[in-house]
Amino acid sequence: MGGGKDSGSDSDSDSGSAREEMRAYATELADALPPYAGPGGARIRLGVNVAHHDDTAADLEGYARPLWGLAPLAAGGGDFAHWDLWARGLAAGTDPAHPEYWGAPEGIDQRTVESAALGFTLALAPERLWDPLTGAQKDRAGAWLARFLTARTPDNNWNFFPVMVSLGLDRVGYAHDREARHARLDRLETYALADGWYSDGPFEQRDYYIPWAMHFYGLIYAALAGAEDPARAARFRQRAGEFALGFRHWFADDGSAVPYGRSLTYRFAQGSFWGALAYADVDALPAGEVKGLLMRHLRWWRDRSAATSPGGLLSIGYGYPQPAVAEQYNGPASPYWAMKAFLPLALPAAHGFWTAAEQPAAELPATLVQPPAGAVLLRSGGDVTLLSGRQHNTWARGGPAKYAKFAYSTRFGFSLPVGELGLVQGAYDSMLAVSDDEGEPVHFRVRETCEDPAASGEDPAPSGEAVEEDGTVRSTWRPWADVEITTWLTAAAPWHLRTHRIRTGRALHTAEGGFAVDREGGEGSRQEGAGRALAVGAGGDLSGLLDLGAGDEGAPAREGRVVEPLPGTNVLARRTALPTLLGHLPPGEHWLRCAVLGAGPAGAAAWQDAAPAPRY
Repeated sequence: MGGGKDSGSDSDSDSGSAREEMRAYATELADALPPYAGPGGARIRLGVNVAHHDDTAADLEGYARPLWGLAPLAAGGGDFAHWDLWARGLAAGTDPAHPEYWGAPEGIDQRTVESAALGFTLALAPERLWDPLTGAQKDRAGAWLARFLTARTPDNNWNFFPVMVSLGLDRVGYAHDREARHARLDRLETYALADGWYSDGPFEQRDYYIPWAMHFYGLIYAALAGAEDPARAARFRQRAGEFALGFRHWFADDGSAVPYGRSLTYRFAQGSFWGALAYADVDALPAGEVKGLLMRHLRWWRDRSAATSPGGLLSIGYGYPQPAVAEQYNGPASPYWAMKAFLPLALPAAHGFWTAAEQPAAELPATLVQPPAGAVLLRSGGDVTLLSGRQHNTWARGGPAKYAKFAYSTRFGFSLPVGELGLVQGAYDSMLAVSDDEGEPVHFRVRETCEDPAASGEDPAPSGEAVEEDGTVRSTWRPWADVEITTWLTAAAPWHLRTHRIRTGRALHTAEGGFAVDREGGEGSRQEGAGRALAVGAGGDLSGLLDLGAGDEGAPAREGRVVEPLPGTNVLARRTALPTLLGHLPPGEHWLRCAVLGAGPAGAAAWQDAAPAPRY
């Protein structure tokens, strides 16, 4: 079982180097925080809070979220010089008479989220956080945490937070209603889907909250409470093992993960599943492969120095400080959920995760269909592209861009709009943007929600067209009541194909974007003209679209143009060039088809070859 103390010396140099490398990264991130703590240690303020929760909850985030990495560090025998600050903080934050009191949960409260990290730390390292407290301080801290067992939560992964609290109270011997957690766990298991997937509640939500929340907490529970709840623990492990086989397709050979969905500011929380898999001793994949997946991911992030401030703080953003990435619930300390990726530090040096030789990226098929997620994963040249046709989210800030674009790439990321006027503000990469403006189009609409979704082999397409077993995902969307667009996205590595059937009661301008290319340092080249648009970055990365014909008798090819969106729109590159196909459609039924290529320098030859033929 995970969570043991350091029980011996490293068995080989690979074990020692990887373990020390992870320890150093966790400590480096946490060491930057104490200067921002209040006198009592309970509130760590890393910046101005613009989240929808209050400033006290945001300061609690600054205190609590680093514990996701510090607790495993302590449990595995690692050193951290500031535990006294965190122990003082627990005493102060749970004392109603102290100026740094965190307050009690009211309704659906951000404090419930952060309580999970405290419960987790008590479960793994009580000697660091609990044992230094006096008897009266323990009584207050225990009572404060016990309130969260019955706190109101959304019907989603939040149900796991009281479970983590209960595990911590168990470890320190604080009496509480243990049955409350079983009701939560029963509810969580109703979210289970095929292939190890969950939905994040009784909704369509399927994104990184599945690996970094649903599976992560479930595997911690299996490791810590499996002896008393063996059947449930076995189910958690089995689902995680099934999920691992498909989730590894989301990671490129260089360790980067597909940027997709909300909460991307949590960054390397994307890889936390791999550490949880090892922590719970799930052997669905060889230990060396799991180790390689996590360590490459952490190195990729550590190499992106723009993700942290000059003072070493994780910033709001993804590849660089970018407030537009934030959701309405992200405070200045929110990115420290990334510390979940350090869970293997709780494992002793002799554990198989550490002693296994780190393996390079596995040879995987070029295409994987994941029906529960409504996604197709395409691999080419070591990169990964996700074709999306099921997910959508109109609640999270920027939700249509984070979920409803056609494609998301480890090499090119995706872009977020910074305004509503024109292609430069809209940054419509991997989207078909449509406008009903007369004359020059200014106001565009894009796919925001997906109706009738299907991945290959799921359901028949509208009007009886068959969906072939070829890596296709399909959806229907309606930008206006009298405009219906059905989109087919098909993997054809290194390309992907797009087909749109448009039934419109109004004239439309169309603008279809490829991937946004980093233009930092200048462009290598560009092509613009009838039926094609290509942008090549200074480093040789290229993005292009080829029009494969509108399907209408005598219809001209769309005109290719390279647009330069406003800076700060793309999640990976600060300044980009975006190849785009432009057209105009009268009322009626039309078909638009194109082939889209995004590749590194080694893929340039594909642009010179013939594009794949359309499938629909």
